Amino acid sequence: MRQEPAPLTRHLRVREHRGRTVLELRGEIDILSAQEIHPHMDAVTGRPEPDVVVDLTPVEFFDCAGLRLLYRARRRVLDRGGELRLVCSDRLVLRILRITGLAELLPPVAGIDEALDAPGFRAATGAP
Repeated sequence: MRQEPAPLTRHLRVREHRGRTVLELRGEIDILSAQEIHPHMDAVTGRPEPDVVVDLTPVEFFDCAGLRLLYRARRRVLDRGGELRLVCSDRLVLRILRITGLAELLPPVAGIDEALDAPGFRAATGAP
C-alpha cells in the first residue's frame, strides 16, 4: 500500500495521483496561509506543461488571498501550456468563485475523480 506524503505546510499537501499533480489546500486559506502555500504552488505550476488539480475540498475558509493563489496558478499553468482543474463542492466557496468570475475561467467540478477523468480539459483562456 502506497503511503501518502506528509503535507508541505499545514495548509497544503502535494501528491501525484493518476499522472497528475494534486495540490490539496486545507483549512483556512487567508493571507497568512497563502504566504505558506505560494512558493510550493509556484514550484508545481512553473514546470513545463504542468498537469495540475487544485483540490479545495478540505478548505474551511477561503478569502481573496485564496482567489489570488488560484488566478496566479491558472495564469502560470496556461503560460506553460499545461492544464489546470479545480475541485470544489463547498457552496460558500463556490459562491465566491461565481461572484468573482473565476468559476467561468476555471470551472470547478465536485470531486477529484471527475477532475482526473476530464479529457483534455484546459482552463478557459479568457482574461483574468
